Formats: sequence, structure tokens, C-alpha cells
Amino acid sequence: MKISTIKIKTFLKKEGFYNTLSFILLVLVWKIISLLVGSEIIFPSPEDTFVSVFKLFKSSEFFLVILSSIKRGFFGFLISLVLGIIFGFLAGFNKTFRKIFEPFMIVIRTIPIIALILIALIWFKADNVPIFASFLIAFPIIYVNTVEGIRNTDIKLIQMSKIYNIRKLRVITEIYLPSLFPFLISAVSTAVGTGWKVVIAAEVLSQPKYAIGTSLQTSKIYLNINDVFAWIIIAIFIGYIFERVIRLIGNRLVKWNKDYVS
Repeated sequence: MKISTIKIKTFLKKEGFYNTLSFILLVLVWKIISLLVGSEIIFPSPEDTFVSVFKLFKSSEFFLVILSSIKRGFFGFLISLVLGIIFGFLAGFNKTFRKIFEPFMIVIRTIPIIALILIALIWFKADNVPIFASFLIAFPIIYVNTVEGIRNTDIKLIQMSKIYNIRKLRVITEIYLPSLFPFLISAVSTAVGTGWKVVIAAEVLSQPKYAIGTSLQTSKIYLNINDVFAWIIIAIFIGYIFERVIRLIGNRLVKWNKDYVS
């Protein structure tokens, strides 16, 4: 009896239990709303939507569509990560560069997402529009957090490194990078989540041949609302997987960083 009680308490403490409970409540609310609306064309039921997800999963182009959207999101994020860190380091170490570059950052941060996508439609091919839009959304997040990470580095450690004439490369790797890690991990998590949503939105407007956004738009045009909801569920699931993977990697990097510093 005691063993069973301990197992139940352990299970209740696990994050998986609360995630499962949250999912069940979400589906329940979804079902109630669909019953209240009473129209599959306006608000399909969860069971019909999951049937549509299964049908899409069995289609011949399903994985090509998914992988194409993920590829665009990955390239947009990778470009923003590399350039965000480079420009962030330049701005973090050079006050003049930071001040000169600030107006550009203000423009990028404040311009509406839809405006970015419309401009990209003029400049690029359909396949590259989501990459460009994702980059411009994620870049400021990476840049700002990189600058903040550098500026929040312990000034006493930096002064000590100057006193003992420690090489610049060693100062960067052993003082600045450990300070930067928490900021960068937070930036990556936010940038991936936001960038993924922008990729889908850009695909809806640019209409690449294989894309989740294109599939959403096509389903909407033919009033196949079950498929619209199904693609939304798929996009959410992929975004959730990204978030979990990044959180797992981030936790391990933070642990490694603490062990390394200590």
C-alpha cells in the first residue's frame, strides 16, 4: 500500500502528468466549443481533426511538406544565430559600433511582420521569403541577448584578466562565454518559437510548392476546415518538439557551463 502511494505521488510530481492533464482539458474545451458552435465548417470537432491529421500523415507528400518548412525555418534561424552573435560581439565590445547600429535595430524590431513578408515577396523567390522573414525576426533577439550577455560580464574578472595580462582569446572563452550562455540560451528558445510562427505565416503568403503554410492556404480556399485545423495541430506539435529539444540542450549546456566555471 505504501509503495503504491509513493508511486502515485512520484507520478503526480512528474511534469508529464501535468502536460497530459493540460492536453486532456484542452481537448475537452475544444470539444465543448465545437458542440456549441454546431458546425464542422466553422469549428470542427477534435476527433474529426485528428482523423484529418492521420489522413495527411498517410499522404505521399506529407513528409516533403514538413521537411521543406523545417528546412526554411532552420536556415533562417542559423543565419540569424551566426550574424546575431557576430554583430552582438561587435556591439558588446565597441560602444561606437553599438550606437551606430542601434537605428538599424530599431527599424528591424518595430517594422510589422506582414510588412517584412510583403517586402520579401518583392525581393525573393517564394522558397526564400520564409527564410528572410524568419531571419529578420530572430536576428534582433539573438543580437540583443548577446550584447546584454557581454555587458553583464563580471567587471572584476575582466579587470583581473588585464592585471595578469591574460590573452584576449582566453578571456573570451573563459570569462565572456560563460556569462553569455544563459542569455544566448534564452534568446535561442525565443527566436526558434517566434521564427517558426513567422515561417508558417510567410509560407501562407508566398505559397512555396511544398510548405505547411501553402497547405493551410489551400485547405482554406477549398473550405476544408478539418485540414486547416489538422495543419495547425501539426505546426504546433513541431514547434513543441523544437521547444523541448532546445530546453533539453539548454539545460545540459547550463550544467556543463557551471561545472566548467567551478
